[in-house]
Amino acid sequence: MNLYDTKANAVGCHSLSSSPAILVLEDGEVYKGDSYGALGQVTGEIVFTTGMTGYQETLTDPSYDRQIVVQTFPHIGDTGVNDEDGESARIWVAGYVVREPSPCVSSWRAKRSLDSDLRDQGIVGISGIDTRRLVRHLRQAGAMRAGVFSGPALLRKDAQTDEPELRDVRDLLEIVRDSPAMSGSHLTGEVSTDEAYTVEPCGDWEGKAPRCTVAALDLGVKSMTPHRLAERGCRVHVLPLDTALDRIRDLQPDGVFFSNGPGDPSTADGEVSLLRQVLDAGYPFFGICLGNQLLGRALGFDTYKLKFGHRGVNQPVMDLTSGKVEVTAHNHGFAVDVPQDGRAGAPVKAPYGNGRYGRVRVSHVDLNDDVVEGLECLDIPAFSVQYHPEAAAGPHDASYLFDRFIELMERNVKGEQTDENDRGER
Repeated sequence: MNLYDTKANAVGCHSLSSSPAILVLEDGEVYKGDSYGALGQVTGEIVFTTGMTGYQETLTDPSYDRQIVVQTFPHIGDTGVNDEDGESARIWVAGYVVREPSPCVSSWRAKRSLDSDLRDQGIVGISGIDTRRLVRHLRQAGAMRAGVFSGPALLRKDAQTDEPELRDVRDLLEIVRDSPAMSGSHLTGEVSTDEAYTVEPCGDWEGKAPRCTVAALDLGVKSMTPHRLAERGCRVHVLPLDTALDRIRDLQPDGVFFSNGPGDPSTADGEVSLLRQVLDAGYPFFGICLGNQLLGRALGFDTYKLKFGHRGVNQPVMDLTSGKVEVTAHNHGFAVDVPQDGRAGAPVKAPYGNGRYGRVRVSHVDLNDDVVEGLECLDIPAFSVQYHPEAAAGPHDASYLFDRFIELMERNVKGEQTDENDRGER
């Protein structure tokens, strides 16, 4: 067997492209490097993720729709790509920026090299640039629009000779500045499933009657999320974005879940309207990431854009209901704006409808910057977190939140009220 034939055994070394590539930021910063993945051009919001592992889960996370992702960890691609770890059926990032792509794949689970997947799916990337300098700049200047250009996208025809010549960087900068910004973008329709599907109980619960039935609205759901519920005995009906409350009622769910997803939550008026109907109907509710922002909006709070967001698998979050600190997985650029008097976990009246949904408190905060990372309603059965407890690439400190949701549904079925003294238990 040829050690260098990655199609044969997915383990070995292969050559990487050395075609020139340019990364242009909307503030005029320019980085020159080598192409990685497909040749061409792409624009999007440039963001960075701090995870040392889990690049396959990152690339296939629908929440990265229309974003150019920078990996802060310098060496990417060592373990290749397999058929089990993807969070969806395709790569969702718009573009990809790494410092040093690995020419060698070394994992018994690998089926392909990362760069071959990028090429096959048309993902334009750049490598060989100083990603530490780039990330420092983004932390200071904030996330912004950017573009990656390589191959034919770097050329134009000379007006006099009709011969190809390099495009002026000013032309590339104009393309970047003409591209849409993330603020004001409604993107859930681009990533939601077209048709409903069901994830049956699995693991110890396989073949058994479901413990609970969950209606999950797909706003860009990661595949591990319904799996985490299914392995706890839940039957999960994953529903498309255009689902109406009547369709949810027909499923007779014990609870409703809203997933993660891309875009600006301030544009998601339809999703907020549906969520208010869910709350009015009395269904227990659990939201993750965008689902947390939508619960905040449904309760009457505003949302705002973070300077550069939280992305990675090493964010410290405190659970204010228990006082415990969790290391958590994040991917968000927006957050819920709760008034300062409610930031320390003290109950406040939900602003919407003159207190229609009763009291709510901040349940989790990010210890790096005090961003609200969770909401808990005290008078209706609803809670949410801003981060990702499914955490396919780890860590799993927050997996107890799925148990908390199941307990909430089971209490609701029995007609029991949640005792506030029990909320800190795991």
